[in-house]
Amino acid sequence: MNRDKPYTQLHMVWPPHRLDTPPAVQMPPGYFLRTYQPGDEPSFYAVMELAGFTGWDDEKLQPWLARVLPEGWFLAIHAQSGKIVATAMATHNATELHPFGGELGWVAGDPAHAGRGLGLAVCAAVTARFLAAGYRHIYLKTDDWRLPALKTYLKLGYVPFLFAPGIAERWHAICAQLDWPHTPDVWPRSWAE
Repeated sequence: MNRDKPYTQLHMVWPPHRLDTPPAVQMPPGYFLRTYQPGDEPSFYAVMELAGFTGWDDEKLQPWLARVLPEGWFLAIHAQSGKIVATAMATHNATELHPFGGELGWVAGDPAHAGRGLGLAVCAAVTARFLAAGYRHIYLKTDDWRLPALKTYLKLGYVPFLFAPGIAERWHAICAQLDWPHTPDVWPRSWAE
């Protein structure tokens, strides 16, 4: 990817035909899922740092807290240590591209606990929360190089959103790397599809 050109993040959407089908939330043995509690912030910042999202502090968190749905910030907890090891937020984040949009955001995990399905679990919980709240436009933004995250989103049921020129070609390369079917003819280009 040429980093000299303006970069547009990829978007994925929860398909309209699955709006009545919330994903199952399955936690692996030794972990449990809960929502945010005051005091979780330092552990959350540590997980964000471990996942490569630097600079998280109270000031950066504040605007996101205002957008998180009630009981919409999910945390995977390692039972033995009590530590937060994965996180995802259900945020009301309507945009012109995603009217009345619910954004699955700030998905992160501790690499020491990778490969256990924790990212899938927190993302499934966020998606189910949006569906329970009646959201019809559920989306996420991500990057081409986040291959493990992309595979998680695809496995969960999200589909690429081909909202701009060149996006289908980028997905062609991603699908080849992930050994995932490249089916742009069935991927939406707008919410009207």
